[in-house]
Amino acid sequence: MAAAAAVAGGGFGGSKKVVEIFYDVVSPYSWLGFEVLCRYRHNWSIELRFRPAFLGGIMKETGNQPPAMVPKRGEYMKKDIERMAKYYQVPLQLPKDFFGSVIRKGSLSAMRFITAVDMTQPQFLEPVSRELWMRIWSRAAGEAGLPSALAQKLLAMTSTPEVKNRLKATTEEALKYGAFGMPAVVAHVNGESHLFFGSDRLELLGNVIGEKWLGPVPAASKPRM
Repeated sequence: MAAAAAVAGGGFGGSKKVVEIFYDVVSPYSWLGFEVLCRYRHNWSIELRFRPAFLGGIMKETGNQPPAMVPKRGEYMKKDIERMAKYYQVPLQLPKDFFGSVIRKGSLSAMRFITAVDMTQPQFLEPVSRELWMRIWSRAAGEAGLPSALAQKLLAMTSTPEVKNRLKATTEEALKYGAFGMPAVVAHVNGESHLFFGSDRLELLGNVIGEKWLGPVPAASKPRM
């Protein structure tokens, strides 16, 4: 499910419909969409592909800005995240120092690290992405299963041109699909690409790909928090 598979595969054939999620761990709504799609890959006939990208680059290119930078949207977001976390059963909480720990710090280093994981150890892409969301939006520390020596090697890779170029290319691909924020979910159906923005369009996604929406926590799949 790594991005490399999408590039190497060259197409979107096969019996399963391909659903890509472009995400950034700085985005709480990306986490919600990520977890729900992870649950639905066991219920829907889809091939789910994780596409780590850089939200800051997308915002810059499209002239968008974070909701927290607009006072009224920021106020709404605080309440919305609390409601959405409960509904989606994801342990998402706003950090006490939201502006300092999220907005000012940004996510470029984190997304380069995740890109390095995707390029070299794709089997860890899902747990590492989840762990970084947990660190930002739920807890201060945790384990993603990466051996320490391997983690250090991946950290060293984040400054290489290969990783930087890969993250840039994935971000540009999201922009080509029409992304202006995250999560950006792209479904490939009968040769057409359909873009869905946000974590609250997954019911519509199911309708477009011909699958039944069973709520944020389908019975066949349980949250893995």
